[in-house]
Amino acid sequence: MNVSLFITCISDAMYPNVGKAVVNMLRHVGCTVDFPINQACCGQPAFNSGYVEDTKKAARQMIDAFEQSEWVVTPSGSCAAMVRHYYPTLFADDDKWREKAQQLADKTYEFSEFIVQKTDISKIYAEFEGIATYHCSCHMTRGLRIIDEPLQLIQSIQSLQLVDLPYKGDCCGFGGTFAVKMHDISGEMVDEKARHIIGTGANVLLGSDMACLMNIEGRLRRLGQDIKAYHVAELLDEGVRRYERKHATIAK
Repeated sequence: MNVSLFITCISDAMYPNVGKAVVNMLRHVGCTVDFPINQACCGQPAFNSGYVEDTKKAARQMIDAFEQSEWVVTPSGSCAAMVRHYYPTLFADDDKWREKAQQLADKTYEFSEFIVQKTDISKIYAEFEGIATYHCSCHMTRGLRIIDEPLQLIQSIQSLQLVDLPYKGDCCGFGGTFAVKMHDISGEMVDEKARHIIGTGANVLLGSDMACLMNIEGRLRRLGQDIKAYHVAELLDEGVRRYERKHATIAK
């Protein structure tokens, strides 16, 4: 399968290892991966702030960038939801761009969704010792209705204990521009989320959107907590390397 990586702004600028992990895991399950260099922001910040024409400009750039792609995979449930649900709506009355927008929406997938639904891989051999809990991001669960896929991948990691996060479906308070415009409320929300995470006893926080993980991990650090945040793809990538090193040593 030929896959194009949609890196997203936050991973490209602040978490490049997430993009590397996604590429490594896609190759691990047998995909070839390319990176359209002219991709840009999906336009979600502008869209959420009411700047529809600016959003359309960004969306046209993205549609052009991935026009020749067979599949498009992104490490962000939030950005995948933007492309899948709102691009067709943005261009519903535009004869030139409507079909192109729908085509991109139809072939865009969040990382765990693509691995579970579109590849023949039933199990990933990985190993990582630790206690982990998983944060369900809003757009991932409510927009894309993706709940089981990331958990299925996480549960395939040997030696990893997964504990349930109380109120895991509650927003972390980031919400893009919401955290800027409504910072007092946002701060209370991430405080509540952090308390629930600390209460699990986990030393690893997992998620499928780096914006959420950035927000939560930042709060945990300010609270003096040594809880490491990983994107699901990052932990899988690290887990595969650990598994392969271990079993290569045993084989010798």
